[in-house]
Amino acid sequence: MTPMNTTIDRRTGLTLTSPVMTASGTFGYGVEAAKRMDFRGLGAIVCKGTTRLPRAGNEPLRMETTAAGMLNTIGLQNIGVDAVVETMAPIWATWEVPVIVNVSAESISDYVEIVSRLDGVAGISGIEVNVSCPNVRGGGEMFGSNARSAAEVTAAARDATALPLLVKLTPAVSDIRPIAAAVERAGADAMTLINTLPGMAIDRRRRRPALAATFGGLSGPAIKPVALYHVYQAAQTVEIPIIGAGGILTADDAVEFILAGASAVQVGTALLLDPAAWRPIVTGIEVWCRQEGVTDLRNVIGAANPSFKGKAGEVNLAG
Repeated sequence: MTPMNTTIDRRTGLTLTSPVMTASGTFGYGVEAAKRMDFRGLGAIVCKGTTRLPRAGNEPLRMETTAAGMLNTIGLQNIGVDAVVETMAPIWATWEVPVIVNVSAESISDYVEIVSRLDGVAGISGIEVNVSCPNVRGGGEMFGSNARSAAEVTAAARDATALPLLVKLTPAVSDIRPIAAAVERAGADAMTLINTLPGMAIDRRRRRPALAATFGGLSGPAIKPVALYHVYQAAQTVEIPIIGAGGILTADDAVEFILAGASAVQVGTALLLDPAAWRPIVTGIEVWCRQEGVTDLRNVIGAANPSFKGKAGEVNLAG
Protein backbone atom coordinates (compact mmCIF):
# COMPACT_ATOMS: atom_id res chain seq x y z
CA MET A 1 0.00 0.00 0.00
CA THR A 2 1.34 3.43 -0.93
CA PRO A 3 1.78 5.44 2.29
CA MET A 4 1.86 8.87 0.63
CA ASN A 5 -1.00 11.37 0.40
CA THR A 6 -0.82 14.56 -1.64
CA THR A 7 -3.46 17.26 -1.18
CA ILE A 8 -3.76 19.28 -4.38
CA ASP A 9 -6.61 21.50 -3.21
CA ARG A 10 -7.46 21.99 0.46
CA ARG A 11 -10.78 23.64 -0.40
CA THR A 12 -12.25 20.66 -2.19
CA GLY A 13 -10.17 18.03 -0.48
CA LEU A 14 -8.72 16.48 -3.64
CA THR A 15 -6.19 14.12 -2.15
CA LEU A 16 -4.00 11.78 -4.16
CA THR A 17 -3.24 8.53 -2.35
CA SER A 18 0.04 8.36 -4.26
CA PRO A 19 2.37 11.03 -5.67
CA VAL A 20 2.45 9.24 -9.03
CA MET A 21 0.02 10.29 -11.78
CA THR A 22 -0.34 9.60 -15.49
CA ALA A 23 0.45 12.42 -17.90
CA SER A 24 -2.03 13.76 -20.41
CA GLY A 25 -2.03 12.10 -23.81
CA THR A 26 -0.20 8.94 -22.76
CA PHE A 27 -2.95 6.96 -21.02
CA GLY A 28 -5.95 7.86 -23.17
CA TYR A 29 -9.07 8.12 -21.03
CA GLY A 30 -7.95 5.23 -18.83
CA VAL A 31 -10.90 3.12 -19.95
CA GLU A 32 -8.93 0.55 -21.92
CA ALA A 33 -6.32 0.25 -19.19
CA ALA A 34 -9.06 -0.29 -16.59
CA LYS A 35 -10.04 -3.51 -18.37
CA ARG A 36 -6.68 -5.13 -17.72
CA MET A 37 -5.12 -3.50 -14.65
CA ASP A 38 -5.85 -2.45 -11.09
CA PHE A 39 -5.35 1.28 -10.48
CA ARG A 40 -4.54 0.87 -6.79
CA GLY A 41 -1.35 2.77 -6.06
CA LEU A 42 -1.95 5.34 -8.79
CA GLY A 43 -2.54 8.86 -7.49
CA ALA A 44 -4.59 10.22 -10.40
CA ILE A 45 -5.23 9.83 -14.10
CA VAL A 46 -4.91 12.87 -16.34
CA CYS A 47 -6.89 12.18 -19.49
CA LYS A 48 -5.82 13.20 -22.98
CA GLY A 49 -6.20 16.81 -24.03
CA THR A 50 -9.83 17.84 -24.44
CA THR A 51 -11.01 20.53 -26.85
CA ARG A 52 -14.41 22.18 -27.36
CA LEU A 53 -15.17 20.16 -30.49
CA PRO A 54 -13.88 16.70 -31.50
CA ARG A 55 -10.60 16.73 -33.39
CA ALA A 56 -9.26 14.14 -35.82
CA GLY A 57 -5.66 15.17 -35.19
CA ASN A 58 -2.82 15.52 -37.63
CA GLU A 59 -2.06 13.34 -40.62
CA PRO A 60 0.57 10.60 -40.22
CA LEU A 61 3.45 10.37 -39.64
CA ARG A 62 2.65 11.68 -36.15
CA MET A 63 5.32 10.02 -34.00
CA GLU A 64 9.05 9.49 -34.39
CA THR A 65 11.53 7.91 -31.98
CA THR A 66 14.70 9.76 -31.05
CA ALA A 67 17.94 8.67 -29.41
CA ALA A 68 16.56 9.39 -25.94
CA GLY A 69 12.83 9.82 -26.30
CA MET A 70 10.23 10.53 -28.93
CA LEU A 71 8.66 13.27 -31.00
CA ASN A 72 4.91 13.47 -31.39
CA THR A 73 2.52 15.70 -33.25
CA ILE A 74 -0.79 13.97 -32.59
CA GLY A 75 -2.63 17.24 -33.05
CA LEU A 76 -4.89 16.93 -30.01
CA GLN A 77 -6.96 14.09 -31.44
CA ASN A 78 -9.86 13.72 -29.01
CA ILE A 79 -13.61 13.17 -28.73
CA GLY A 80 -14.49 16.70 -27.58
CA VAL A 81 -15.79 17.98 -24.27
CA ASP A 82 -19.42 16.94 -24.75
CA ALA A 83 -18.45 13.30 -25.33
CA VAL A 84 -16.11 13.41 -22.33
CA VAL A 85 -18.96 14.58 -20.11
CA GLU A 86 -21.55 12.21 -21.56
CA THR A 87 -19.57 9.01 -22.12
CA MET A 88 -16.36 9.10 -20.07
CA ALA A 89 -17.31 10.90 -16.86
CA PRO A 90 -20.02 8.34 -15.90
CA ILE A 91 -17.37 5.60 -16.11
CA TRP A 92 -14.85 7.62 -14.12
CA ALA A 93 -17.46 8.23 -11.43
CA THR A 94 -17.35 4.49 -10.61
CA TRP A 95 -13.57 4.52 -10.05
CA GLU A 96 -11.70 5.20 -6.83
CA VAL A 97 -8.79 6.88 -8.61
CA PRO A 98 -9.52 10.56 -9.38
CA VAL A 99 -9.53 11.69 -13.01
CA ILE A 100 -8.29 15.13 -14.01
CA VAL A 101 -9.29 16.45 -17.43
CA ASN A 102 -6.59 18.19 -19.46
CA VAL A 103 -8.01 21.11 -21.45
CA SER A 104 -6.65 22.74 -24.61
CA ALA A 105 -8.04 25.70 -26.56
CA GLU A 106 -7.11 28.43 -29.02
CA SER A 107 -8.93 31.29 -27.29
CA ILE A 108 -9.79 32.28 -23.75
CA SER A 109 -13.49 32.04 -24.53
CA ASP A 110 -13.01 28.43 -25.64
CA TYR A 111 -11.12 27.63 -22.42
CA VAL A 112 -14.00 29.09 -20.43
CA GLU A 113 -16.61 27.17 -22.39
CA ILE A 114 -14.79 23.85 -21.94
CA VAL A 115 -14.04 24.37 -18.25
CA SER A 116 -17.62 25.49 -17.55
CA ARG A 117 -18.91 22.35 -19.24
CA LEU A 118 -16.72 20.17 -17.00
CA ASP A 119 -17.51 21.97 -13.76
CA GLY A 120 -19.54 19.97 -11.27
CA VAL A 121 -19.68 16.82 -13.40
CA ALA A 122 -19.56 13.60 -11.39
CA GLY A 123 -16.42 11.64 -12.19
CA ILE A 124 -14.30 14.72 -12.93
CA SER A 125 -12.06 15.52 -9.98
CA GLY A 126 -10.03 18.37 -11.40
CA ILE A 127 -8.93 20.29 -14.49
CA GLU A 128 -5.45 20.70 -15.93
CA VAL A 129 -5.27 23.69 -18.26
CA ASN A 130 -2.69 23.33 -20.99
CA VAL A 131 -1.32 26.80 -21.77
CA SER A 132 1.07 25.48 -24.42
CA CYS A 133 -1.65 26.08 -27.03
CA PRO A 134 -1.34 28.88 -29.59
CA ASN A 135 -3.40 32.00 -28.94
CA VAL A 136 -4.98 32.29 -32.39
CA ARG A 137 -6.47 35.70 -31.66
CA GLY A 138 -3.20 36.92 -30.24
CA GLY A 139 -1.00 36.20 -33.23
CA GLY A 140 -0.36 32.50 -32.60
CA GLU A 141 1.99 32.87 -29.64
CA MET A 142 1.51 30.23 -26.94
CA PHE A 143 -0.62 31.34 -23.98
CA GLY A 144 2.09 30.05 -21.65
CA SER A 145 4.90 31.97 -23.34
CA ASN A 146 4.46 35.03 -21.13
CA ALA A 147 3.11 35.83 -17.68
CA ARG A 148 0.27 38.05 -18.85
CA SER A 149 -1.47 35.61 -21.18
CA ALA A 150 -0.83 32.61 -18.91
CA ALA A 151 -2.45 34.51 -16.04
CA GLU A 152 -5.40 35.54 -18.20
CA VAL A 153 -6.19 31.93 -19.08
CA THR A 154 -5.74 30.85 -15.47
CA ALA A 155 -8.00 33.58 -14.09
CA ALA A 156 -10.70 32.87 -16.68
CA ALA A 157 -10.60 29.14 -15.91
CA ARG A 158 -10.62 29.86 -12.18
CA ASP A 159 -13.79 31.92 -12.54
CA ALA A 160 -15.42 29.14 -14.54
CA THR A 161 -14.97 26.28 -12.07
CA ALA A 162 -14.84 25.34 -8.42
CA LEU A 163 -12.85 22.22 -9.28
CA PRO A 164 -9.16 21.96 -8.41
CA LEU A 165 -7.26 23.79 -11.13
CA LEU A 166 -3.83 22.76 -12.38
CA VAL A 167 -1.97 24.70 -15.05
CA LYS A 168 0.52 22.92 -17.30
CA LEU A 169 3.39 25.19 -18.34
CA THR A 170 5.57 25.13 -21.42
CA PRO A 171 9.38 24.94 -21.09
CA ALA A 172 9.80 27.05 -24.26
CA VAL A 173 10.43 30.25 -22.29
CA SER A 174 13.50 32.12 -21.14
CA ASP A 175 12.47 32.17 -17.47
CA ILE A 176 9.67 30.07 -15.97
CA ARG A 177 9.59 31.97 -12.66
CA PRO A 178 7.52 35.06 -13.55
CA ILE A 179 5.05 32.87 -15.43
CA ALA A 180 4.71 30.45 -12.53
CA ALA A 181 4.20 33.35 -10.12
CA ALA A 182 1.55 34.92 -12.36
CA VAL A 183 -0.34 31.64 -12.64
CA GLU A 184 -0.28 31.22 -8.86
CA ARG A 185 -1.61 34.76 -8.33
CA ALA A 186 -4.34 34.14 -10.91
CA GLY A 187 -5.79 31.31 -8.86
CA ALA A 188 -4.14 28.01 -9.82
CA ASP A 189 -4.21 25.33 -7.13
CA ALA A 190 -1.17 23.56 -8.58
CA MET A 191 0.99 23.58 -11.69
CA THR A 192 2.47 20.88 -13.90
CA LEU A 193 6.03 21.32 -15.17
CA ILE A 194 6.80 20.65 -17.94
CA ASN A 195 5.09 20.09 -21.26
CA THR A 196 7.07 18.79 -24.24
CA LEU A 197 9.91 20.71 -25.87
CA PRO A 198 9.61 21.72 -29.53
CA GLY A 199 11.68 19.58 -31.87
CA MET A 200 11.88 17.90 -35.24
CA ALA A 201 13.50 15.04 -37.15
CA ILE A 202 14.65 14.74 -40.78
CA ASP A 203 13.99 11.77 -43.01
CA ARG A 204 17.33 11.42 -44.81
CA ARG A 205 15.95 9.15 -47.53
CA ARG A 206 13.08 11.45 -48.47
CA ARG A 207 15.10 14.59 -47.66
CA ARG A 208 12.23 16.20 -45.81
CA PRO A 209 10.89 16.44 -42.24
CA ALA A 210 10.00 13.03 -40.81
CA LEU A 211 6.78 14.29 -39.22
CA ALA A 212 3.91 15.27 -41.50
CA ALA A 213 3.38 18.44 -39.46
CA THR A 214 7.15 19.19 -39.62
CA PHE A 215 7.53 19.95 -35.90
CA GLY A 216 6.56 17.98 -32.82
CA GLY A 217 6.89 17.79 -29.07
CA LEU A 218 9.96 16.09 -27.65
CA SER A 219 9.39 13.91 -24.59
CA GLY A 220 11.15 11.11 -22.75
CA PRO A 221 14.52 10.89 -20.96
CA ALA A 222 16.05 13.58 -23.17
CA ILE A 223 14.00 16.31 -21.50
CA LYS A 224 14.40 15.21 -17.87
CA PRO A 225 17.28 17.61 -17.07
CA VAL A 226 15.27 20.48 -18.54
CA ALA A 227 12.17 19.50 -16.57
CA LEU A 228 14.16 19.26 -13.33
CA TYR A 229 15.60 22.71 -13.99
CA HIS A 230 12.17 24.29 -14.42
CA VAL A 231 10.72 22.51 -11.37
CA TYR A 232 13.71 23.67 -9.31
CA GLN A 233 13.28 27.26 -10.49
CA ALA A 234 9.51 27.35 -9.99
CA ALA A 235 9.79 25.79 -6.53
CA GLN A 236 11.81 28.83 -5.47
CA THR A 237 8.99 31.08 -6.63
CA VAL A 238 5.58 29.57 -5.79
CA GLU A 239 3.98 28.00 -2.74
CA ILE A 240 1.32 25.92 -4.48
CA PRO A 241 2.14 22.27 -5.28
CA ILE A 242 4.23 21.53 -8.34
CA ILE A 243 3.65 18.36 -10.35
CA GLY A 244 6.91 17.30 -12.00
CA ALA A 245 6.78 15.81 -15.50
CA GLY A 246 9.32 15.06 -18.17
CA GLY A 247 11.39 11.94 -18.74
CA ILE A 248 10.34 10.05 -15.61
CA LEU A 249 11.02 6.35 -16.21
CA THR A 250 12.09 5.11 -12.78
CA ALA A 251 11.54 5.72 -9.08
CA ASP A 252 14.96 7.38 -8.95
CA ASP A 253 13.77 9.89 -11.54
CA ALA A 254 10.64 10.59 -9.50
CA VAL A 255 12.62 11.06 -6.28
CA GLU A 256 14.87 13.60 -8.00
CA PHE A 257 11.81 15.67 -8.93
CA ILE A 258 10.53 15.49 -5.35
CA LEU A 259 13.91 16.60 -4.00
CA ALA A 260 13.88 19.47 -6.49
CA GLY A 261 10.52 20.68 -5.14
CA ALA A 262 7.74 18.63 -6.75
CA SER A 263 4.91 17.38 -4.54
CA ALA A 264 3.94 14.74 -7.11
CA VAL A 265 5.01 13.52 -10.54
CA GLN A 266 3.43 12.53 -13.84
CA VAL A 267 4.61 9.59 -15.92
CA GLY A 268 4.13 10.04 -19.64
CA THR A 269 6.22 8.57 -22.45
CA ALA A 270 7.01 5.45 -20.41
CA LEU A 271 3.29 4.58 -20.48
CA LEU A 272 3.32 4.42 -24.28
CA LEU A 273 5.75 1.52 -23.99
CA ASP A 274 4.08 -0.09 -20.97
CA PRO A 275 0.75 1.22 -19.58
CA ALA A 276 1.70 -0.25 -16.19
CA ALA A 277 5.08 1.53 -16.05
CA TRP A 278 3.78 3.70 -13.20
CA ARG A 279 3.57 0.71 -10.85
CA PRO A 280 7.31 0.05 -10.25
CA ILE A 281 7.79 3.80 -9.81
CA VAL A 282 5.27 3.83 -6.95
CA THR A 283 6.88 0.80 -5.35
CA GLY A 284 10.35 2.20 -5.84
CA ILE A 285 9.50 5.45 -4.07
CA GLU A 286 8.27 3.45 -1.09
CA VAL A 287 11.48 1.41 -1.07
CA TRP A 288 13.60 4.56 -1.25
CA CYS A 289 11.72 6.08 1.69
CA ARG A 290 12.29 2.99 3.81
CA GLN A 291 15.97 2.83 2.89
CA GLU A 292 16.47 6.51 3.66
CA GLY A 293 14.43 6.45 6.87
CA VAL A 294 11.96 8.98 5.49
CA THR A 295 8.75 8.88 7.51
CA ASP A 296 7.22 12.12 6.26
CA LEU A 297 7.63 13.00 2.61
CA ARG A 298 7.14 16.69 3.41
CA ASN A 299 10.58 16.56 4.96
CA VAL A 300 12.24 15.80 1.63
CA ILE A 301 10.17 17.82 -0.85
CA GLY A 302 12.61 20.45 -2.05
CA ALA A 303 15.40 19.02 0.11
CA ALA A 304 17.90 19.55 -2.72
CA ASN A 305 16.66 23.10 -3.27
CA PRO A 306 17.99 25.55 -0.64
CA SER A 307 15.54 28.26 -1.71
CA PHE A 308 12.48 26.00 -1.81
CA LYS A 309 9.45 28.16 -1.12
CA GLY A 310 6.61 25.67 -1.19
CA LYS A 311 4.32 25.11 1.75
CA ALA A 312 1.73 23.05 -0.05
CA GLY A 313 1.60 19.40 -0.87
CA GLU A 314 0.45 18.06 2.48
CA VAL A 315 2.34 14.92 1.63
CA ASN A 316 2.36 12.49 4.52
CA LEU A 317 4.33 9.29 4.79
CA ALA A 318 2.79 7.01 7.40
CA GLY A 319 5.52 4.55 8.14
